[in-house]
Amino acid sequence: MAARTLRIGLIPGDGIGKEVIPAGRRILEALPASLGLKFEFIDLKAGWETFQQQGVALPEETVSILKSDCDGALFGAVSSPTTAVKGYSSPIVALRKKLDLYANVRPVKTVVSAPKPIDMVIVRENTEDLYVKEETTRDTPDGKVAEAVKRISQRASSRIATIAGEIALRRQKIRAAGSPSIHKGPLVTITHKSNVLSQTDGLFRSTAREALAAPRFREGAVAVEEQIVDSMVYKLFRQPEAYDVIVAPNLYGDILSDGAAALVGSLGLVPSANVGEGFAIGEPCHGSAPDIQGQGIANPIATLRSAALMLEFLNEEAAAAKIYAAVDANLEEGKLLSPDLGGTAKTEEVVEDILRRL
Repeated sequence: MAARTLRIGLIPGDGIGKEVIPAGRRILEALPASLGLKFEFIDLKAGWETFQQQGVALPEETVSILKSDCDGALFGAVSSPTTAVKGYSSPIVALRKKLDLYANVRPVKTVVSAPKPIDMVIVRENTEDLYVKEETTRDTPDGKVAEAVKRISQRASSRIATIAGEIALRRQKIRAAGSPSIHKGPLVTITHKSNVLSQTDGLFRSTAREALAAPRFREGAVAVEEQIVDSMVYKLFRQPEAYDVIVAPNLYGDILSDGAAALVGSLGLVPSANVGEGFAIGEPCHGSAPDIQGQGIANPIATLRSAALMLEFLNEEAAAAKIYAAVDANLEEGKLLSPDLGGTAKTEEVVEDILRRL
């Protein structure tokens, strides 16, 4: 069988992104030849440093090459200014819109030997909600008033609920094939605040329920439940083992997924993928971490897992499984851990240990 060649865009961005994205490339290059995969890499620019150099955070050339020449990409991290800077906006948010990467997928999982095992995926709608960034500020007799548009559409809500259902089905197939799991069957939890926001979140809730009632989900025995978002936060920390796949609008999904990272000890462990039709960008959940930039101690595991997650959505599940297993073996042994996990290992030491296990 002829090898499949995947062209992957590499966007380090800012800060430790420049230290962890090369690790992502190395793990892909080290995959066994028996998988029949080859990779070509294209270095691309985006981020705050790019904005300072070129006046744009996301050059049009980067978008054009991703669209025309790449099957997927890895994105590192962005350093964003804390106050408004004229002309600057988040490049990863812009990428999601320009490439129609409508789903942000974040697995949160402990190793098998953890005292309280967790194995969930948070699926966040990526294109609308308050993140459409349509804000206004006006003067009133009582002072300034700022307002923001919260946009929820039937189309976006249906798409995100559908992919959440598909992820639940795929996870169940992996369990049926013998992969150890704390879950017995597929479950999707719809998160919303429709008790207050009856129009916007009400539309999200009803549309998600309709999408998850499709015959393929019923035939696959996908259970569906709901949680009001504040109750979801409480239960997420009290009983995280109860959740399989959580689907939420953009803002709630953003908060839940970062909060869930605390359950496994560090954002340095948590991967994500921005997913559209036939395209995926792997992106570690951590930020640019300027406080540790250049010290060689950034945890590369979120990036390595993000590379695997990207492969999953490019229909290369076997290759992804190899990376997950190598990473899990490193964490299970616990001898070479980065400082965010209480260890003293350098980035390079962690990468080398995982490559050896691969």
